[in-house]
Amino acid sequence: MPTSPFRRAIAFVLPWLLAVATAHAQTPTSVAVERLPAPGTAPAAESAPAPGRPGNRIATPATAGTPPAAAPDSAKADRDPTDFEKLASTANGGKPLWRFGTEPRADHREKEAAEGPSRVPPDYPVQAGDELLVHVWGSVEGEWRLRVDRSGRIVLPRVGPVSVDGATVAELTQRLRERLLTVYRSFELSVAVTEAAPVRVRVTGFITEPGERVLPGLTTLSRALSRVDVAGAGGSLRRVSLRRGGRDLLQFDRYALLVRGQPGDDPMLQPGDVIHVEPVGPQVAVLGAVNRPAVFETLPEQTLAEALALAGGFSAVADGDRVELERRRGEPFARIIPLRWPADAEQRLVDGDLLRVPSRTQATRPTLLGAKRVRVEGEVLRPGDYVLPPQATLADAVAAAGGTTEAAFLFGTELRRERVRALQEANYLRALEELESEAARLATVRGSGSDNAKAQESALRELMARLRARRPEGRLVLDAPPDTRELPGLVLEDGDFVRVPPRSQSVGVFGNVFNAGSFVHDGQLRLGDYLARAGGPTASAEADSMFVVRANGSVLSARQGGWWTGRSQFEEQPALPGDTVFVPERLDRVTFVQGAKDWTQILYQLGVGLAALLTIR
Repeated sequence: MPTSPFRRAIAFVLPWLLAVATAHAQTPTSVAVERLPAPGTAPAAESAPAPGRPGNRIATPATAGTPPAAAPDSAKADRDPTDFEKLASTANGGKPLWRFGTEPRADHREKEAAEGPSRVPPDYPVQAGDELLVHVWGSVEGEWRLRVDRSGRIVLPRVGPVSVDGATVAELTQRLRERLLTVYRSFELSVAVTEAAPVRVRVTGFITEPGERVLPGLTTLSRALSRVDVAGAGGSLRRVSLRRGGRDLLQFDRYALLVRGQPGDDPMLQPGDVIHVEPVGPQVAVLGAVNRPAVFETLPEQTLAEALALAGGFSAVADGDRVELERRRGEPFARIIPLRWPADAEQRLVDGDLLRVPSRTQATRPTLLGAKRVRVEGEVLRPGDYVLPPQATLADAVAAAGGTTEAAFLFGTELRRERVRALQEANYLRALEELESEAARLATVRGSGSDNAKAQESALRELMARLRARRPEGRLVLDAPPDTRELPGLVLEDGDFVRVPPRSQSVGVFGNVFNAGSFVHDGQLRLGDYLARAGGPTASAEADSMFVVRANGSVLSARQGGWWTGRSQFEEQPALPGDTVFVPERLDRVTFVQGAKDWTQILYQLGVGLAALLTIR
């Protein structure tokens, strides 16, 4: 039966009407499309030429409102520091020190979420919800804003649905050209992604509030990490897994982007991606004279060189090549290990280490507010510098150094203190000034003509020169019995020096004796026995002024026993390990030192030290 003209017209127009209706139903954007000319016919009446385009232009009305961007996460304006960040901030003089890459930046995050990226990269895969701008000119003119439906298709007028899901911009242009060529000829085509749809991903692992997130289109993995609270939940920035389609796509280290600016491993997210954050790895703090002080998450077997590189290297005020390593892990107190750059560049770091680069503009101070920096040496298991709490005692310092060895002699423990040294030095210099004044006065009274007077003056000048070259040590005498196994509970001060000597097996006798030297200690012998072993005092000795210096720094003098029994009581005293007996020389009773024949004892009590004392005489 022949087809009527009416039926032929319906058959020709109906597909075009269905295509236009489908296009309007698939997109929320209101687009009016002028009827295109039939294939092989001339275009419709002319309208205003498109700027920069030859030929006619199809009118396109204003675009309706685009879907709102995904709301940013409710990030706090601030976050609580972790325990290690608190410790590092305290060591930094109270100035906050955050883990690098997790600094509180709430305002920045909200602005970043609102603006989003400005360009669509050429390798961006088109996905459902994207808006495409298709522009055709030449023998045919048209411009359409088309939304990709849930099945990954768009509908072109006169052409029908076209699958575009997963295609890049270059692939999309070729695909649409091939479809349009089935209907049109002699035209040019451009395609652009004008709006990327939000992506729904799942974030798991060590983050605050794990679960699904709706992120703006074109969000990269690093941008996604900046929108979640990683630090508050103990998450890592260096061990992040991106899973796509049920398999691990890559392992992401955000420090590669933050430190070295390598964006190649920062992929854009796609719907259904899973971001898994591992627990934070080892952390070290780098502070002082560096370009970027912060807490850094480190990789296994991290070295000093790598940590300093994360911190940007030394600043302009760094004090030479010195680096101080404070180690706390596995120890009750912080242990300070001095390092040199670059000799110790390969020094391995452990979790919780604190690196400080001294500055030329700041004086050395304890790393923790109120804490005390103490050096422990001698017969301890781990000698070195330690940072101790404000009320730490002498026993705490030795415990921080791992305790004593079997050879330790606690009675002889030496404690030097800067405050005491300054006081001793002031008194020492005052005594020297008085000594010089008295020497000058007596030289005037006696005259300087005789050879004896000249010899005495020469000897005195030489003595004063040696005394001026010496300085007090600042040693504190510790009150403890010779057989003590515990140190006194003396509270330490910042800068104290503690030395635990080995047990001495000798008693020394020096000065004006016939055979000065050290003798093996015998617990049954007394001081007089050791004097006898040294041959006794010489004829020029002032035996009534001899004294003994104990291993703990205390001094016992023969003059302490009185005029008649002083020397005999002194020699009856039991000899202790480490004792040093000193017999001074008899001085001219006419001189000014007549009342101070035991001047060597006085100098020792002023803190000059036994080793210096033996070189002065």
